[in-house]
Amino acid sequence: KFFIILALTLTRDLKDTLVVTQCGAEAIAFLKIYGVLPAATAFIAFYSKMASLLEKRTLFYCTCVPFFSFFVLFNVFIFPNAGSIQPSLEWSQELLGGATTGGRAVVAKIMSNWSSALYYVIAEIYSSVSVGVLFWQFANDVVPVAQAKRFYPLFAQMSGLAPVFAGQYVARYASKAENFSTSLNRLTAAVTVSGIMICTFYYLSNAYLDRTETKRGATLGTDGTAEAMVNKKSKPKLSMKESAKFLASNQYLRLIAMLVLGYGLSINFTEVMWKSLVKKQYSDPLDYQRFMGNFSSMVGMATCIVIFFGVHVIRILGWRVGALTTPVVMAVLGIPFFACIFMGLDSPARLGLAVWVGTIQSLLSKTSKYALFDPTTQMAYIPLDDESKVKGKAAIDVLGSRLGKSGGSLIQQGLVFVFGSILDAAPVVAMIFYAVLFTWASSANRLSGMFLARTEVNKAEEHEGKKE
Repeated sequence: KFFIILALTLTRDLKDTLVVTQCGAEAIAFLKIYGVLPAATAFIAFYSKMASLLEKRTLFYCTCVPFFSFFVLFNVFIFPNAGSIQPSLEWSQELLGGATTGGRAVVAKIMSNWSSALYYVIAEIYSSVSVGVLFWQFANDVVPVAQAKRFYPLFAQMSGLAPVFAGQYVARYASKAENFSTSLNRLTAAVTVSGIMICTFYYLSNAYLDRTETKRGATLGTDGTAEAMVNKKSKPKLSMKESAKFLASNQYLRLIAMLVLGYGLSINFTEVMWKSLVKKQYSDPLDYQRFMGNFSSMVGMATCIVIFFGVHVIRILGWRVGALTTPVVMAVLGIPFFACIFMGLDSPARLGLAVWVGTIQSLLSKTSKYALFDPTTQMAYIPLDDESKVKGKAAIDVLGSRLGKSGGSLIQQGLVFVFGSILDAAPVVAMIFYAVLFTWASSANRLSGMFLARTEVNKAEEHEGKKE
């Protein structure tokens, strides 16, 4: 998992550097709607088809290798020849009716930098596929339930340590190159090594498993591995329509979906505005890259710390406090962030203050999400019956996650067309941001009562069962 997260962090920082410095942070909203969403949908359909045709190990390599092949191809051929294979900005603007401001101007920049936009889309898909499909699917297949408590906390720590290393590699080595092309070479070298190590460790892990199974013979031992693999339930794949229908029939699941949707929308609003401010202060790609590298390291270090303390916060203060902490933190830190923007960004001092307030806001929002939001959201499924637990999670993964990201991007896209830039639309963004947080906190508060009630009912039923 270390190398998967390492490659994810490096490509994430690089894609943001390419798109934000060349097209502006507003382009992210357009790319997520018209690039990432259809590409992800096509990938899911293609992956499902491959999964029915290929053996699991072959499927892993066929999924992993093309991503890293593209990253190498981008470095070796696409980026060095970008000037000859991309249209000029003037031509793109003229094609769109002389667009120089607003949404059409953003589209023109994307067209004239389509190679960077393509890298953004591929890197976004890799970020979703690498952890959810490549790692967790393998881990859940091979780690028996009896050993999950031993290995899963280690996996979580690797998720925090990898960004620390990746961020410092970017800040202290890649961004210190004499030009961006050399920096890209250094980043791609690290990404390529990560890809090789991912495939190597996957091969070695399977070789070890084969040797172990051969020694055990027909039985898989007495550690519960066989039972875990036989009894393991696969998560059903629901369409958007099926997801909406299932959630509509269950208020408890609708409230969980509101939590997931609330985080997806709110973090989307503040993150794009923050990246616009960072681009204003660090217009040079290497400076921007260095800043984002240091930020990735801070997120990694904070994650390692808060994952440990988050468990104790929930245990001592309860589910309600844990669930409400993330929206409250985002709401409180959003006040100085938006205040800095409203006061104006006409001086370097004000711009620098807004950037650092936004950095703190983004950092604490992400870390509170990892430490408290994710655990409490997953805990909310525990009191449910098996059908609601399995189908509900699948439905929320489809609707909550997709609508959060795509909905936030769609709203920002409309605001860019109306106001010209996301920073000019800050007052409207602030109103929507706090409306979403209020709805999210209200849903968490209502869900808390239902969660506690269902937990007590389950305890009572277990107690009665033991008496009988």
